[in-house]
Amino acid sequence: MGLSSAVLAIDAGNSKTDVVLVGTDGSVLGAARGGGFQPHLVGAERAVARLAPLVAEATARAAPEVAHVFACLANADLPEEERRLTDAVAGRGWGRAVTVANDTFALLRAGLGDTGEPRGVAVVCGAGANCAGLAPGGRTARFPAVGRISGDWGGGAFLAEEALWWAARAEDGRGEPTALARTLPDHFGLPSMYALIEALHLGRIENGRRHELTPVLFATATAGDAVARAIVVRQAEEVVALAVTALARLGLLDEVVPVILGGGVLAARHPLLDGRVRALLAERAPKAEPRLITAPPVLGAALLALDRVAAREEAYERLRSHYG
Repeated sequence: MGLSSAVLAIDAGNSKTDVVLVGTDGSVLGAARGGGFQPHLVGAERAVARLAPLVAEATARAAPEVAHVFACLANADLPEEERRLTDAVAGRGWGRAVTVANDTFALLRAGLGDTGEPRGVAVVCGAGANCAGLAPGGRTARFPAVGRISGDWGGGAFLAEEALWWAARAEDGRGEPTALARTLPDHFGLPSMYALIEALHLGRIENGRRHELTPVLFATATAGDAVARAIVVRQAEEVVALAVTALARLGLLDEVVPVILGGGVLAARHPLLDGRVRALLAERAPKAEPRLITAPPVLGAALLALDRVAAREEAYERLRSHYG
């Protein structure tokens, strides 16, 4: 298969989407970036339709035949959701064949080697938190990851809400004291948590800006605040619980395998969070090898697409080199 053929890789997360057109020799022929992907809010067809301008931009400079479209999509958490999204992507006619998977698999593939049978676990902690694992024979470990009803805890959006909860209760006397009651409103130039609550509730501060409070939480934890530190430590516990549970399901606890960590919260390398994750992994899964991946997850989606067309070894090397 030569340069007249290509693959199309899509990584669509909650906050951003990347699309790349990759020649089967591993060369990046075009790329585009857009906003978040939320089929649970707008439906599969509308969400996929919003990818169309990005696909057009990524393919504008080159128009080889696309042998395979591999789309790693946020909110493709259940088999029924994957089926709906697969049908919607296939219906766009972007390539001869289509595979849709949860976006956690993009992180996992980016952190695994390009030869041999894949085995390992990935935990992503970005806007939300999720985990996926692979073992020999194609066995997988996954979680529903649809919110608190599926036992989820953590991720940037959740941490911001948790910080607001503790700060509000500290100010009005229902909870224990925490510097968050000062640092959160300070971030928006407001005098109190009451003022911040009012501004958020009445829309004077856009709801989308709540994510700005997650770095404030980490800074407050670094300064030694007990409540903020406890929230960060809890996040570490959740990351490790996901990883160890997936390893156990796959029978990999006694093997030397990578635990791939990624997403904005983990990629920030906050010393308390990173150190606690690594310490807990060493305790509960001593043979696991934590690897922090900061390359764009679309790399993983593109590697998965190359897998589907049995690309040569040098194609993987060229593609990885492009992403540094």
